[in-house]
Amino acid sequence: MEPLIDRARAFPQRAGLAGRELTGLAAGQSPQALFITCSDSRVVPSLITGADPGDLFELRTAGNIVPAYRADTASGETATIEYAVDVLGVRDIVVCGHSHCGAVGAVVRGDDLSAAPAVRAWLSNADPGELRTDETDVFDPTVAGPVQRHVLAQLERLRGYPGIARLLIDGRVRLHGWFYEIHTGLVLAHRADSGLFLPL
Repeated sequence: MEPLIDRARAFPQRAGLAGRELTGLAAGQSPQALFITCSDSRVVPSLITGADPGDLFELRTAGNIVPAYRADTASGETATIEYAVDVLGVRDIVVCGHSHCGAVGAVVRGDDLSAAPAVRAWLSNADPGELRTDETDVFDPTVAGPVQRHVLAQLERLRGYPGIARLLIDGRVRLHGWFYEIHTGLVLAHRADSGLFLPL
């Protein structure tokens, strides 16, 4: 923890040396994208994208799960998405899954999560049938195929959000599916024309 504290203390100086102007951020935010990704500590959106403070509105959940939209149920995830689109006017939404994802791997393998009931309940939002195509998925440590299918399922969930559905009709919001390889740093993007995840 001490190294983190030391770097936090030094951040104003580091930001200044890097030419980052933080004063203007006090006036408000106008992020370029809503970036939905996993809580995994190995996935760092600003590192991957080179984003500066104010560039990304981030939503991090276990397994980058997007819950189904329900206006009658309080949800931090739903509120974050709604705020990004309807209040901040974000026009690009990225769902970024990653290799070696413990959450997706647990769903694919059918791990016993009885010792972590809240995690088990949260992961019930992911459908194993959508993620696993055959037994090879169970033994692949990168869980690349299941994660990529999971990203597409989350994009489909986003289409069920009223604000997003309305903006998709006339092209005022764009959805992007990304896959980040932890072990290489490579970022793949889903291409609708081929149905494949290909390098950016």
